[in-house]
Amino acid sequence: MRSGGMYMKGFAMKKIGEVGWVEKARPVCGPMDAICKPLAIAICTSDVHTVWEGAVGERTDMILGHECCAEVVEVGELVKDFKAGDRVLVPAITPEWNSLEAQAGYAMHSGGMLAGWKFSNIKDGVFSEFFHVNDADGNLAKLPKEINVVDACMLSDMVPTGFHGVELADVKFGDVVLVIGIGPVGLMSVAGARLRGASRIIAVGSRPVCVEVAKKYGADDIVNYKNGSIEEQVMKLTSGKGVDCVIIAGGTVDTFASAVRVVKPGGHIGSVNYLGEGDYVKIPRIEWGVGMGHKSINGGLMPGGRLRMEKLGALVSSGKLDVSLLATHVFHGWQEVPKAVQIMKDKPKDLIKPVVVFEE
Repeated sequence: MRSGGMYMKGFAMKKIGEVGWVEKARPVCGPMDAICKPLAIAICTSDVHTVWEGAVGERTDMILGHECCAEVVEVGELVKDFKAGDRVLVPAITPEWNSLEAQAGYAMHSGGMLAGWKFSNIKDGVFSEFFHVNDADGNLAKLPKEINVVDACMLSDMVPTGFHGVELADVKFGDVVLVIGIGPVGLMSVAGARLRGASRIIAVGSRPVCVEVAKKYGADDIVNYKNGSIEEQVMKLTSGKGVDCVIIAGGTVDTFASAVRVVKPGGHIGSVNYLGEGDYVKIPRIEWGVGMGHKSINGGLMPGGRLRMEKLGALVSSGKLDVSLLATHVFHGWQEVPKAVQIMKDKPKDLIKPVVVFEE
């Protein structure tokens, strides 16, 4: 795998529908930045959307990946809190913290909509021997010694995205919460809703491995969309009352209609689903109170940055959150990266999350 010298190899999107290894120059470290090497990486459904659905448009020889933990190999002269050899958590979203958008409270959109999502979107990602992190002091976090490298990868994206769905849905103590989609993000939404004090959590999914884990994280009821419409099943479970909050962590552009139909007036819908296909989201007019039902819809990219990584890391290292149930397929060595990416694309029934470990 090693290319040596000033060059490196990475696993890339060569074009829409095609992946493969590429060789590139090793990234250059700016004064506030860091260069890191991954200790372990995780493959995300977003990588699949990006490559095989062309969800963010054409990309040529762009190195994939935005989930990892890493070792710092170089820092810029203005970096204060990190040094070569530090083991770090790396968020999938790495904002520019001195931007106007960050000052407005939306750092994830620093530089433009979704521009805080840099890895494998607007610059090379982390599936490479070395990768670049902007604003190292603002974006990296020390990897707690209690967290192994496999679990650490879940803190890049799955945990913060799932928890952001809970935030967007404004889950409060005693709420009845519906989580649509129980892949790894939805599972973390279930866990987050439980931590927020939901009295009842209804989860929508069909794969047995995900259903089993959803129950362990706090799901009280399971709705299988293959057994009929989501809204009919949810309304039956709630005796026609509906739910206080909906978290959309899977599905399509049509999923929003189901969410609107089951949420109560005054309820909140929080979406963290990456919509890889479709041009429009349709909202059912009558069930939306002909536009006046106080049913709010919030869709957001998860916040990144150091503070969030440190707080989520503390939840895991303290034992308050167990993420070990997410990684069902663990591989070792760079040669396994193509296999892990393909598994995420194929999604076998026993899969939740694939991880590739490089640390000996």
